[in-house]
Amino acid sequence: MNHYKCTVCGYTYRPEKGDRVRDIEPGTSFEKLPEHWRCPTCNQFKMAFTEIDSH
Repeated sequence: MNHYKCTVCGYTYRPEKGDRVRDIEPGTSFEKLPEHWRCPTCNQFKMAFTEIDSH
């Protein structure tokens, strides 16, 4: 699974870690995040994220 980086603050969503702040279980792909999910650092919507290579 690729990672996704917030273009506003630089936070990187890593599916293998999930998001403890928003109660997202580890292993949850970015595509499976709820539509209302926001960046845990700067509160931006998913549209502010870009896909990056996880390697």
